[in-house]
Amino acid sequence: MADPQLPPGWISQWDETHQRPLFVHTATGHTQWDVPAGDFQQPPDAPAHSTAHSKRRQYAAGQSQAYSGAAEMPPTQPQAYAYPSAATGAAPAFFTPGLQQTPAQPPYYGQDAGGYASPAPPQPPYGQTQPAYGQQMGQVTDQFAQMGMGGQKGYGLHTVNVIGTYLDPQELTNPPPEIRLPPGACVTQSPYANADPSYMRCTVNAIPTTNALLGKSKLPLGIILTPHRSVRESDGDQEVPVITDQVIARCRRCRTYINPYVQFIDGGNRWKCCMCNMSNEVPQLFDWDQQRNQPADRWSRYELNHSVVEFVAPTEYMVRPPQPPVYTFLIDVSHAAVQSGMVATAARAILESLDRIPNGDDRTKVAIIGFDVALHFFTIVPGSTDVTMLVVSDIEDVFLPKPNDLLINLTEARAGIEGLLGRLNDMFQEAHAIGSAMGPALQAAYKLINAIGGKIMVLTSSLPSLGEGALKPREDPKLLGTAKESSLLQPAASFYKTFAIDCSRAQISVDMFLFSSAYTDVASLSCLPHYTSGQTFFYPAFNATRAEDALKFAHEFGEVLGSPIGLEAVMRVRASRGLRMSQFHGNFFVRSTDLLALPAVPLDQSYMIEVEIEENLTAPFVVMQTAVLHTSSFGERRIRVVTLALPTTSNVSELYASADQVAIATYLANKAVERSLSSKLEDARDAVTNKLAEIFGTYKSTMTAAGSGASAQLAISDNLKFLPLLCLGLIKHVGLRASAQIPPDLRAYAQALLTTLPSQQLMAYIHPAFYSLHNMSPECGTVGERGIIMPPRLPLTSERLERHGLFLIEDGQNMFLWVGRDAVPQLVMDVFDAPNYETLRGGKQTLPILENDFSERVNAVIAKTRVLRRGPYWPHLYVVKEDGDPALRMWALSMLIQDRADQTPSYAQYLTALKEKAGFSYI
Repeated sequence: MADPQLPPGWISQWDETHQRPLFVHTATGHTQWDVPAGDFQQPPDAPAHSTAHSKRRQYAAGQSQAYSGAAEMPPTQPQAYAYPSAATGAAPAFFTPGLQQTPAQPPYYGQDAGGYASPAPPQPPYGQTQPAYGQQMGQVTDQFAQMGMGGQKGYGLHTVNVIGTYLDPQELTNPPPEIRLPPGACVTQSPYANADPSYMRCTVNAIPTTNALLGKSKLPLGIILTPHRSVRESDGDQEVPVITDQVIARCRRCRTYINPYVQFIDGGNRWKCCMCNMSNEVPQLFDWDQQRNQPADRWSRYELNHSVVEFVAPTEYMVRPPQPPVYTFLIDVSHAAVQSGMVATAARAILESLDRIPNGDDRTKVAIIGFDVALHFFTIVPGSTDVTMLVVSDIEDVFLPKPNDLLINLTEARAGIEGLLGRLNDMFQEAHAIGSAMGPALQAAYKLINAIGGKIMVLTSSLPSLGEGALKPREDPKLLGTAKESSLLQPAASFYKTFAIDCSRAQISVDMFLFSSAYTDVASLSCLPHYTSGQTFFYPAFNATRAEDALKFAHEFGEVLGSPIGLEAVMRVRASRGLRMSQFHGNFFVRSTDLLALPAVPLDQSYMIEVEIEENLTAPFVVMQTAVLHTSSFGERRIRVVTLALPTTSNVSELYASADQVAIATYLANKAVERSLSSKLEDARDAVTNKLAEIFGTYKSTMTAAGSGASAQLAISDNLKFLPLLCLGLIKHVGLRASAQIPPDLRAYAQALLTTLPSQQLMAYIHPAFYSLHNMSPECGTVGERGIIMPPRLPLTSERLERHGLFLIEDGQNMFLWVGRDAVPQLVMDVFDAPNYETLRGGKQTLPILENDFSERVNAVIAKTRVLRRGPYWPHLYVVKEDGDPALRMWALSMLIQDRADQTPSYAQYLTALKEKAGFSYI
């Protein structure tokens, strides 16, 4: 079957042996692994054989014998750390733990198939279905593809059978289905008129006209928001346009901000709202350039060309003058905190980040409070290095010893702050206090800054044990893996939610940095960031003597401190008539029906909102608009507006063809966490699978020729083919997985990430990236046009592991460097500076940068992986030996979600169960 995306004369066939598509030129019979870019040109005659090799180290396929001292060697290939070929009598290259596999190894990425390996015999074309089924489906999809609303181009529906379909992991990074608006929907033809998915995306890119149609499809309807997304030059991001003239045009009825989807009427003197159709006057200064004092071109205004803009707000948007940024550091100075090195590391991290803290107008204020069994306040005289410590032992009735001297200006008291941070660890080095009055410390910080608002950053190494908010260890191994386990994921004390709501009202956001070698009750403490729009960071078994632990914390803490934030924020999402925002998920407090209070808006934090169709939609398209009113880090009141326009449709086929599998997976992750807290973990997992089964069952009955009859296919639209794998990754994730071995703290932290990570990071978190490094092509790890060139991603199955190989598995939070037990000594030497596999140390570590090409490329790939996604996170790197620490080995293998593990099914088993649940049957 010819692939419509290939140049004329080319077809794609699926190679079962190598598990990748093989491209065949039908006229000449030429085959190749690389996707053809244009018309085929007959290659010139091969030059005479040369024994010279590139200087780039690639490691030949027979190197195991060479490094073990074999006297005679066959001619070597360009080196690639490959295992000896079948011709040399090698052992099987692939393995599954407990089960030997023997498929052949594919040539390294980018290698000409004719050079070192012959393509396997032609296989049936990739994606080919049974003739009768394919013909019938083609007729159905052709009919639906011709349909469309409002004159816009319709969505063509392409059905695939997910059973037996190869899923290229790289496709998961593809953009969602195109948004096809009717002609004339936008008043300008700007390419930036609709929201980028990284800011705002919907689970379907065509909205059903009726709630009945949505219910029929079984697809969820919701939007994923990341309004304060980071801007990175390396990703080609553009800064959000800022409108400074304070001319803000809004609908008089629904308060929508003017955007690219309004209509100008009455000779351009009025505009019609795209949400409620209200006619509004165009502001007098809308067409006037106030800086140049001359007429301006209306059509060049940012708000008519860009879906994401920021308005500088006039005074009527202010309840009070913009407050200065305030940072209050609550540092656990108990014996355990000092001994772990947390206090010294925290003080050094704050000291090194002072220049990064937003302080453009020199108004930023800071305070430092230590706590153990008492509270330790510090006063600093501006312009002096003198520091006075005031100790309050009464934690039952907290008071501020010198209320006016504890919150100090960062610029004026810089010298004193630096001196305090430099001596902080030494002050408590001899202290042996065991206990944590974190609750009273929080109350003191609240009293200190509640008139202004700001951020409280808590760094604690032990479970709060004294005063308000005291918690008791409740980790019970007998509950793990049972129906009662979800009780350990709920807050143990009402204090934290009550206190968090008080903070939200006072415009105070709380960030938690949790360090502990024992139970910390992350479920209770993460309540504070949850209701105050903060962030939670967890460092289990933290020990600063391990450089990796100190580096991870210092990086993440520095990123949080140095990132621009929005303060005193409220967020509201408006939508066209007939749509309503029904439920909200994320870190905030719902102040009223649809108004979300966010004392701070961190960079790259995501929110999910469920949308309900209240009445039939008659317009050819709908608009959803997010507005975030906030104070910028430099004291300016601003409104960030994100607008998303989507076409409407009355065809269920267009619903499926426009569905965004990444947004749906994000939606399901939020719903699953909610369900696990209100019910049981098992119910949450079942809810994910049941929703998936509903979608597949409905698709079969409405969109395939099989209808309600028997079918051997598990059919879905091509744009949803990853959804079963993503759902499998979700129910296998540490936040939801059925297991009696997962500590409640790890599970609670994972759930906090599942509900706050933007979709890009979340996909990696539930569907890790898997790379083969030992045989990556020579250009991988070098600098290309778009930065470091990465090796191709592999399917998440241990069948791809090789006994002689080096593999990287990462999910954005942790990285695993898997080393096969038969890795050749030269590979181990080149990457780890160890003489052989036996001497290699496993566990958490930092790779050395050695003076050889392969070391540089492996380090470059790891460095690229660390910065590949947005966010403050710095993943740990674990070296995993195939026969090393069993717990670490199983942790790494649990990332390979297509394998069966513990109580969880393999991908093939999951599809079979899904097929039965969805009402399919074999024929």
